[in-house]
Amino acid sequence: MKHKQRRTDAKHGRPMTPAAASPVQPLLHAALQRYQAGRLGEAEQLYRQILAADPRHADSLHFLGIIAFQTGRHAAAIDLIGQAIALRNDVPSYCNNLGLVLQSRGRFADAAALYARAIALKPDYAAAHSNLGNALKAQGSLPEAAAQYRRALACNPNFAEAENNLGSAMQEQGSLDEARVHYHRALALRPDYPEAYGNLGNTLLKQGNVAAAQRAYEQAIALAPTKPLYYRHLFDMGRVAAGDGRFAAAVKLAQALPSLPLEDQKELHFALGKAYADQKEFQVSSQHFLAGNALMRRGVVYDEQETMDIFARIRAVFTADLLRAKRGAGDPSPAPVFIVGMPRSGTTLAEQILAGHPQVFAAGELNELQQVVLRLSAHGGASTCFPEAVPSLPAEELRQLGRNYLDAVEPACGGAIRFTDKMPQNFCFLGLIHLALPNARIIHMRRDPLDTCLSCFTQQFGDSQRYTYDLGELGRYYRAYQAMMEHWRRVLPAGVMLEVGYEDLVADTERQARRIVAHCGLQWNDACLAFHAAQRPVLTVSAAQVRQPIYHSSVGRWRPYGELLRPVINELGLAA
Repeated sequence: MKHKQRRTDAKHGRPMTPAAASPVQPLLHAALQRYQAGRLGEAEQLYRQILAADPRHADSLHFLGIIAFQTGRHAAAIDLIGQAIALRNDVPSYCNNLGLVLQSRGRFADAAALYARAIALKPDYAAAHSNLGNALKAQGSLPEAAAQYRRALACNPNFAEAENNLGSAMQEQGSLDEARVHYHRALALRPDYPEAYGNLGNTLLKQGNVAAAQRAYEQAIALAPTKPLYYRHLFDMGRVAAGDGRFAAAVKLAQALPSLPLEDQKELHFALGKAYADQKEFQVSSQHFLAGNALMRRGVVYDEQETMDIFARIRAVFTADLLRAKRGAGDPSPAPVFIVGMPRSGTTLAEQILAGHPQVFAAGELNELQQVVLRLSAHGGASTCFPEAVPSLPAEELRQLGRNYLDAVEPACGGAIRFTDKMPQNFCFLGLIHLALPNARIIHMRRDPLDTCLSCFTQQFGDSQRYTYDLGELGRYYRAYQAMMEHWRRVLPAGVMLEVGYEDLVADTERQARRIVAHCGLQWNDACLAFHAAQRPVLTVSAAQVRQPIYHSSVGRWRPYGELLRPVINELGLAA
């Protein structure tokens, strides 16, 4: 769970001059009292009275900006706090709070610059260090974010939010034991901290401690019964019974849906979509999933044409002739096993099967290959980037690309003969994988298109799968994925890629598991069938499902949702 801290520093700055301060001092005192009591409308009126008397009163502009932010008027908040900074550029809280507003709008780099400015003005400003960590984490700079959280704690060892944020950064880096330590420290400092319980639940679930994760989510709900996020996490763990009190509480909470903050509306729609599906009330479930996805789609930037263009460019570059001409040039390591496919197609299950083998290290969803591609684009320059840079690469550079990937991954693999990389979107890069790592194995997981698309649409991926929140875009993406995989079937040499149907894996698990293990060049091991008991972290949204034995209920799951999926059905040209 990504933590978006919105902590404001509500201290009044110094008056500009003693003369300017005295006429408004009683109003300032009254305004602050109203603000601290949560009577924001009254506080706003008082601050506006102060500005009528003194239009350059920076502190009133600042507080009006905070109130605008807290009431959802983000553009006004940016303008008002910006005016305060223009008048008083030496107040660190102004910079910190404008950073919070910009961060809420996705302007992470701008927010980080403001937090850094606040820290320059006040080096021991713990909240600004923690907020800078949040902005860095949102940009994927996890080690740098963790360093800021540690600095916040050096400034204030009793800062529970910084402990929680540090735990979140450790969790995203896969350091789950350390993450738990920080969540427990946060809870020791603040026992009524629901977010720390929610994050602790996420970590426990990833580690396979399902019962403890459930207790943590239940504690989060007990502390924050109006926070839908914790209901969603709990409901995603298993079937929601009709008589479940948490289900009744979520339904009651939905009565106030329009008045909830936008993030809470999203979470509640996804939580109730799942819960009503468990009750087999598919029409109500569909309405919630449609509403939740519509809200998610409004908050992400997805350039569909750019995505389709890169797919087409990859197919144009990676021809059979190119793969034949450069075959064998890369690093010869046989260690990597790439498991690819659409999200929710069974890639986690395939990895979990291999994870049971004593000679396999399951590395999960890795970003290292995407980093190789980014570096390749930078190497090619503005006019020649991926994929167009690949045909001109000499053999030694292809070998170095493969070695760079291995150097980034292998140190954590404990010397295993094979390791898995199950980033589903690597299906785009199979040609590059084969050239840079010619002895790597590829496993393509396939699942019924409508089951796959429904599973994507009913899952909140945050910002990572932006095409899943609109059914038309989802259908077109799936069609482009199909075209990409058909291309790889034509151009990759025989034996490089194994295709496994999810439905086949569910129907005859041992036979398909043996195919998977044999494709990786390994001897069969019966532990591969005890995948649900494997004690290893699972960092994906499938963490709860792969802790269970094989179940068949996910096959044909789309059928009760036929009308909901009509846009996907039409895009894929299916008869349904």
